[in-house]
Amino acid sequence: MAITAGGSLNSVAAPIQQTLASNYIDFTGGTADWNQQYLPDLMEKEAEVFGKRTVSGFLAQVGAEEPMASDQVVWSEQGRLHLSYLVTTGSTGTTVTVTKDADGNTPGTDVYTTKDHGIRLGDMLLLADADKTLTAWVSGVNSTTGVVTVKTYASTQMVSGGIADGASVNCLVIGSEYIKGTTGRANTNMPKFQSFDNKPIIIKDKYDISGSDASAIGWVEVSGEDGQTGYLWYLKAEGDTRSRFADYLEMAMIESDKATGSQLNSQTIGGQTGNVTGTEGLFAAVESRGNMSSGVTGVNAATDLAEFDAILAEFDKQGSIEENMLFVNRATALAMDDMLASMNSYGAGGTSYGVFSNSESMALNLGFSGFRRGSYDFYKSDWKYLNDRATRGLINDRNTSGAIRGVFVPAGVSTVYDQNLGKNLKRPFLHVRYRASNTESRKFKSWITGSVGAVTSDLDAMEVHYLSERCLVTQGANNFMLLN
Repeated sequence: MAITAGGSLNSVAAPIQQTLASNYIDFTGGTADWNQQYLPDLMEKEAEVFGKRTVSGFLAQVGAEEPMASDQVVWSEQGRLHLSYLVTTGSTGTTVTVTKDADGNTPGTDVYTTKDHGIRLGDMLLLADADKTLTAWVSGVNSTTGVVTVKTYASTQMVSGGIADGASVNCLVIGSEYIKGTTGRANTNMPKFQSFDNKPIIIKDKYDISGSDASAIGWVEVSGEDGQTGYLWYLKAEGDTRSRFADYLEMAMIESDKATGSQLNSQTIGGQTGNVTGTEGLFAAVESRGNMSSGVTGVNAATDLAEFDAILAEFDKQGSIEENMLFVNRATALAMDDMLASMNSYGAGGTSYGVFSNSESMALNLGFSGFRRGSYDFYKSDWKYLNDRATRGLINDRNTSGAIRGVFVPAGVSTVYDQNLGKNLKRPFLHVRYRASNTESRKFKSWITGSVGAVTSDLDAMEVHYLSERCLVTQGANNFMLLN
């Protein structure tokens, strides 16, 4: 009986070594193209062409993480100790009206209540415009309007002394003077403090793979930032999803904004309807309560010493934190290196070699990681998030006028009053609050569902879920500065 071989077999032996449709494997996937003669040289190791792709780590360097068990975190910050205001002079140079305090807060709003200011009868004031500085005594304060009546110590009043009516004048309370035999103060100045709040947001992500794909042969050796390695491609994909989610946790804390208005109310997602509220991130906090280099005269991202000194002058007006950390993009880092290198007398006429052994064969280091100027210490670090084309670097490339080139972060801790705990606490200026209790921690949750591996349902797939609920607390934002 004759035996007929199947026409679709590709393993029929040939009498000589040659490529035939009946004896060679089709690597192209086609049904008619059998002309590939050689096996491919498969490079098993996946090429890592972008270096370290993750951008998280900034908050780990400058802050801390603490649990909380509520939907809102509220903290209070001390006001200034001394009384200083922006005032407007009135008629005949005998009265002044407080318009703002030294931080720009308007009477009756912000930190103020019904009492417009802290100037009292008998106070001594320094009044200064662009040309003159006068010492004055408070002879009366209108309890209804808050208008202050002043008399200068010089024989001339403000107008004849060089300060015109209706002028914008800076005012500082420097003490008081009372006549013999008088009673004490009629009223007191209570400490002013500002209260701030933030709320956590829920951040989610997910990875899934079918059971068939999870059991397939992998031909490429993979690796990733999350430690995954091997020939199973789904390990690579799950690890990348986890690493990307970790970056989301940090980027959301840096870039988020609180929602204003009602446009995000009554939104439906995940089968639920509610309000999308947002949360205050680092950049938003510094923009609203801190310092921006664009608002400082003579500052352009600290590219020379004079501009850097203008930044120091701003810090002198605030908390004067001695140690600060600079996280900057590449262009600003190089500009700072050039600025500091120009201070080297040897660098002007040529290259200075090793500092200690002065060896020409030593590797030349043109970068600086720290320096001291005035009474401040600064530690500079490149911030990958601002450089990477796949993160903030892409946004900065497009919006060059509003690009964020770096941030000054004060080191150390600040003392604040925690309204939940009812006491003063020392905490880093930046710290993340995440929801947690004795039974549930939402700092970084990860769980697996499906029938692949541990069976939790009849779904023929593995689903990996990620969740976190957190917010950023930016304390003492007046000590921060954004370089833009």
